[in-house]
Amino acid sequence: MLKNIRRLLLVPAVALSLGLVGTVQAETVTIGIQSMYAPWKNAIAEKEFEKATGWDIKWRNFDSGGDVMMAMASGDVQIGVAGSSPVAAAVSRGVPVEIFWILDNIADAEALVVRNGSGINAPQDLAGKTLAVPFVSTTHFHTLFALEQFGLTGKVKVINLQPSDIPAAWERGDIDAAFIWDPALGKLKQNGKVLISSSTLSSWGKATFDALVASKTFAASHADGMTAFTKVLQQSTMDYVQSPDTWNATSPKVANIARLSGGKAEEVPAVLALYRFPLAAEQASNTWLGGGKDGGAAKALAATAAFLKEQKKVPAVLPDYSVAINPSFVEAAK
Repeated sequence: MLKNIRRLLLVPAVALSLGLVGTVQAETVTIGIQSMYAPWKNAIAEKEFEKATGWDIKWRNFDSGGDVMMAMASGDVQIGVAGSSPVAAAVSRGVPVEIFWILDNIADAEALVVRNGSGINAPQDLAGKTLAVPFVSTTHFHTLFALEQFGLTGKVKVINLQPSDIPAAWERGDIDAAFIWDPALGKLKQNGKVLISSSTLSSWGKATFDALVASKTFAASHADGMTAFTKVLQQSTMDYVQSPDTWNATSPKVANIARLSGGKAEEVPAVLALYRFPLAAEQASNTWLGGGKDGGAAKALAATAAFLKEQKKVPAVLPDYSVAINPSFVEAAK
């Protein structure tokens, strides 16, 4: 009897030594990304996030932040990239997500471009023209805001096109203008000119930014992984911020960004220079994720939601948008 017990106890040890027991599988996490150029794309290419978190990450490409938020609402995506407008819209509709990292201050990286030969030389010339924009995006928000400022609400045909579809529509002459980001923006500039940029519209009181958002449930149950993930974001962003000149057209880092974004390496440095990339210490302050209801990101979401409600794009506005902000991971990454 004792001999049999000993033999049973020995089986697990022998199995382990022979590799017969199945290894623990890494947790699969799906992250929604978009085509915009950003330093963290190099860290994605180098699998830095997988190394830091131990997750088996499925990087899923989306055309717009609105599509990312829909996937997060359905539970298909745990972390995703979205602009402030689709985040504000989703949170206003009750989607339980939270911003944990500001990818960029958009500044001049999004612009309203008009096609050469369209006869548009000033904002008022947009009346009666066709303007393409991805709906429920930061550029859609700024399009509506710009049309309101110039007294053009209801006077411009605004159509919903994804970034990947806009260049072809532009070449066919189906559209006269578009409000978009790179790499599509760069293609349109070859046969068009910038009428106004998000930097100007932001200075008029309607700031926009891109962020990484996480499912609240996922973030709460994966705090260590989220902290490790955020530290990779901090390092990759710092690498660029501290030495942007080394991120040139011949840099392997830039080649990685271009490959993952569907663009050309020679385009990337100039586009990166259009953005501002805040680091963790700044993000943790009241400028961005700190400060609760009075923090910069929370106030921007509130202002965006209020405008979207005026435009009948969301049903209601929350009393406090800090419910969609989580500064704990940037605090840990400082």
